[in-house]
Amino acid sequence: MTKKEIVKTISEECGLTQLKTKEIVQKTFEAIIDTLVTESRIELRNFGVFEVKKRAARKARNPRSGERVDVPEKFVVTFKPGKEMEERVLQLQEAAARQAAQASSPTESPAYESPTTAPSPTPSHISSYSPQPAE
Repeated sequence: MTKKEIVKTISEECGLTQLKTKEIVQKTFEAIIDTLVTESRIELRNFGVFEVKKRAARKARNPRSGERVDVPEKFVVTFKPGKEMEERVLQLQEAAARQAAQASSPTESPAYESPTTAPSPTPSHISSYSPQPAE
């Protein structure tokens, strides 16, 4: 999802113009960035915590040449999701696991055919290619 799609969704739900909604969304992002720069941390209840952390200098290896390279220290933004976000993502994960379990069960699978119809010898997703014998 892009910022433009977020703006469109919010404007439709709140009955605001997309132009006004875009301004509000942009101001929200700017406030988050400004707070991170000045305070190094912003906590948004039920959403998560953004935090600026210093990543220590380290030695790495150039994958092409194998040469050792010094990587300087730098500041990075980290994000730790809030409880509500983690719970909702977990629900998504559990739903995907249920779907996978149903798909692997032949009696509940939508591709299951009753015994009165002859099953196809080759499933439709498998190519009908068969190699020719060598002469």
